[in-house]
Amino acid sequence: MPHAEAVPEGSKITICEVGPRDGFQNEKVFIPTARKIEVVNALFAAGLRHIQVTSFVSPRAVPQLADAKEVLAGIDRPEGAWVSALVPNLRGAERAAEAGVDAVHTVVSASETHNRKNVNRPVDQSLSEFEAVFETLHKAGVVIEGGIATAFGCPFEGDVPAQQVARIARRYQDLGAGSVALGDTTGMATPLTVRAAIHAIRDAAPGLDIHLHFHNTRGVGLACVMTGLAEGVTHYDASVGGLGGCPFAAGATGNICTEDLVYLLQESGFETGVDLDRMIAAASLTQEIVGRPLPGQVLKAGPRLKRHDPEMTVTAAG
Repeated sequence: MPHAEAVPEGSKITICEVGPRDGFQNEKVFIPTARKIEVVNALFAAGLRHIQVTSFVSPRAVPQLADAKEVLAGIDRPEGAWVSALVPNLRGAERAAEAGVDAVHTVVSASETHNRKNVNRPVDQSLSEFEAVFETLHKAGVVIEGGIATAFGCPFEGDVPAQQVARIARRYQDLGAGSVALGDTTGMATPLTVRAAIHAIRDAAPGLDIHLHFHNTRGVGLACVMTGLAEGVTHYDASVGGLGGCPFAAGATGNICTEDLVYLLQESGFETGVDLDRMIAAASLTQEIVGRPLPGQVLKAGPRLKRHDPEMTVTAAG
């Protein structure tokens, strides 16, 4: 089938903020519930309207997110907000629906080894178990986004064939998902693998909306975003300050940074609806809460046209 054209300049790009879930889940010291709520509200204040707030996983597996229900109850949802959570199974889906999320994100790995490490079952078993999850959430009126981890490569198996990713995407479509998110779990995506996966999915599952979730492990996360834009993709996940990783994948580091992505998109002529200064402030708050420097570049340098007082800068001698 013919493939989509590049996203035209001036188009609105949707950014889904995943730091409160994908970022915080990796923090060893428990972040107080009130501070998590503070970060989410700061992200809303910056103009973000799609936020993956938490995950309804076992507190034993991810104790950092044991307060999922309390966080969702405490945030201030502005008009137009789209609040989502990750769910690994039917029980998580039921809890998420009870907590009042707008959408859930399910996840299965494209590689068998990573899926067994991540959820302790084969890929096809995970997909079969999602039948009950989808039925429950459809009855509750909750939107479902099908997630595919290790979509561009696996730290245990190496390359993941694009056809395997497309097979899972088609299965999600058959279950009733309207979109699929391709997760770059350990930053193995390259422009070539991104293009191949997008084309394979569009051939196997026409009409399925594609979202992209990149990590910056090898420094090419934003280059992969540019490839996605060239392929017509308009929805990207990112994490405040560059927080993130995966506790079940060797070598995983942070997601692409939200404020860096906002800067790139705005300077490239796209609309995001995000106030960059407020986004930087939200990243600074997050950095203060986790208690260490975060990898975001715009957080350190500021916007391109930020002015500095020449009187405060050392003048070269000679």
